[in-house]
Amino acid sequence: MEININCDLGESSKLHSTENDPLLLEIVNSANIACGYHAGDKSTMEKTIEISKKNNVSIGAHPSFKDPENFGRKRFNLPSGEIKKLVIDQINILSNIANSKSMKITHVKPHGALNNMACENYDLAKIISDSIIEVNKELIFLVPTGSQMEKAGKKLGMKIAAEIFADRNYEDDGNLVSRSKDNALITDPEIAKKHVIKMVENQALNCYSGKQIPCDIDSVCVHGDGQSAVNTAKEIRDGLLKSGVTLNPLDKMKKFI
Repeated sequence: MEININCDLGESSKLHSTENDPLLLEIVNSANIACGYHAGDKSTMEKTIEISKKNNVSIGAHPSFKDPENFGRKRFNLPSGEIKKLVIDQINILSNIANSKSMKITHVKPHGALNNMACENYDLAKIISDSIIEVNKELIFLVPTGSQMEKAGKKLGMKIAAEIFADRNYEDDGNLVSRSKDNALITDPEIAKKHVIKMVENQALNCYSGKQIPCDIDSVCVHGDGQSAVNTAKEIRDGLLKSGVTLNPLDKMKKFI
């Protein structure tokens, strides 16, 4: 079985540190890089791309609403034209910097509220999908498994990588437990590892209640913030390898070659 480990990186802001980024880039296979709209800037993009290149990590755009004050986590109802423009602009911003470093972006993964809203809303998911296709139809669309983005992307014939979250619990409807609830996060690296391996082996979501929801799983998202972030990522990588899984960057996975 082939699996990818991805992480949101280059998210320098008053709400997020990038101190773990260099260590995480020695562990993960693909980096979703903030494009300056919710976090990061030209310098952090350049640095993240350079370290990714050194570690053979594939890089992708992590577009969001233009909302640095709230780290892209506030919901905005924007016209379709504005959504399309902000997605395309952010892909191009990162792509231009990547080109200057002799790198190519391989994928796109929406961030924060934009991601959450598109998980629920097919029309928004389709706008984002169309925007990515307009830039480059070969870009892999990295989306939460079972989401409206997965449905829209597949319907449009995109390359879809379905992800699960290593350090988040799931509700019985397949959505993530809200961060406002006490049981939203999994902070123990050992528990996160068992959570991931069970989902990958069963190709099913583990809901907090114990319910299992069958799904496709191509990638595992580990988060870069928090004291246990690096240890959690290491445990998951080592656990997956021990279970016989092959780990690859998104663009090197057999389904996308």
